[in-house]
Amino acid sequence: MTQKIGVVGLGVMGANLARNIESKGFAVAGYDLDAAKAKAFPLASAATPDQLMRMLERPRRVLVMVPAGAPVDSVVAHLRPHLERGDILIDGGNSFFRDTDRRSSELAEAGIHFLGVGVSGGEEGALRGPAIMPGGPREAWEAMAPVFRAIAAKAEDGEPCVAYMGPRGAGHYVKMVHNGIEYGDMQLIAEIYDLLHRGAALSAKEIASIFAAWNEGELRSYLIEITATVLDHLDAETGKPLVDLILDEAQQKGTGKWMSQNAFDVGAPIPTVNAAVEARLVSALKGERVAASRVLRGPAGSFDGDRAELIAAARQALYASKITSYAQGLALLRQASEEYDYAIDPGEVAKIWRAGCIIRAALLSDIRAAFGRNPGLVNLMMDSTFADALGSRQEAWRHLVQVAVGIGVPVPAIGASLAYYDAYRSERLPANLTQGQRDFFGAHTYRRVDRDGVFHTDW
Repeated sequence: MTQKIGVVGLGVMGANLARNIESKGFAVAGYDLDAAKAKAFPLASAATPDQLMRMLERPRRVLVMVPAGAPVDSVVAHLRPHLERGDILIDGGNSFFRDTDRRSSELAEAGIHFLGVGVSGGEEGALRGPAIMPGGPREAWEAMAPVFRAIAAKAEDGEPCVAYMGPRGAGHYVKMVHNGIEYGDMQLIAEIYDLLHRGAALSAKEIASIFAAWNEGELRSYLIEITATVLDHLDAETGKPLVDLILDEAQQKGTGKWMSQNAFDVGAPIPTVNAAVEARLVSALKGERVAASRVLRGPAGSFDGDRAELIAAARQALYASKITSYAQGLALLRQASEEYDYAIDPGEVAKIWRAGCIIRAALLSDIRAAFGRNPGLVNLMMDSTFADALGSRQEAWRHLVQVAVGIGVPVPAIGASLAYYDAYRSERLPANLTQGQRDFFGAHTYRRVDRDGVFHTDW
């Protein structure tokens, strides 16, 4: 007989995950502070935390699905008096990994196991099969593994897209990086769309066809697939492409920002994600941009060259930029894993991102293979397969950036991706000059290439 799972937080995500769990043969009992949500829940539900705990076998397993931040602490405090030693409490939201570290330590003192679990795939993924990134005590993972493996998305080879990420907040750290790569990927795609639409005057329908064709090749991914669908969708009222009617003002939930901030903390460069976060911030300044468009001068913004050549370059530049974006995210995972003693395996991360999650892509099978060839791979770009892929596309990549700069269409993420590639392959960078400047105004010292030691000059 399978043990019943408690689900707290019966919004769309929580209710869909509960239905997914129940459909795989595990009994579920729901609970929500909102009595209306509990009443509408189609499975067994409890009216109080005490009643919920009485419905569950010991040790109790309780999955919490509420918004990150204060709501999680509130729910933990609400449930805490009803939990016992050995119980497993699971946070399946988008919590900041440091918060998960704290909650894990606090509950461990009382003998309660806390799992911080990243779940990706949106509302549909929660119901049909998400990618799942669990972190916390290994014994708690092992107790929940049969449930997670049953409800997770399955890759093309049949493997479930779930694996143990590491202790404490490791799972939520991996989810944060996933979301940051998602930010970058979406921005890269948007920049290609902007250059082809505003720069080369291609219609949304024409660009939809281009993306649909690209989704049959090396760029095959969920985001490329839905981009074609979004671009092809007509507004029912006006008959115009709906994308042309959507306000160009983006919002962010915080995970991309967290990744940027933490990358500075651990000293890992992630320029593609940083550019994507900044692009969203700039987009939010709609009123200022409208005013500035009447004042600031620039090129006309139209492309008069070979469209077919530009489209071909866009495909190559997008793929190359995606490689560098994943390389940055996985390098951050490696450095952060050492910093926080998480022992995250990048190959396992690539494995569970192959299906169910928002950034699922054909590219991830190649990434997993790269770490299979070299588990100690420092940067994805140094794998021979990806080095060749970047090298063969770099001329088209540069051509696309040059065209965009020439006609005044901003490509901050694509440009940052190319700059990262060029900086990483450069044996010497101009940091020698900045070190000299810092020594001049602040006596910060410097090292030399021709002798050992630390030096300061009276400039």
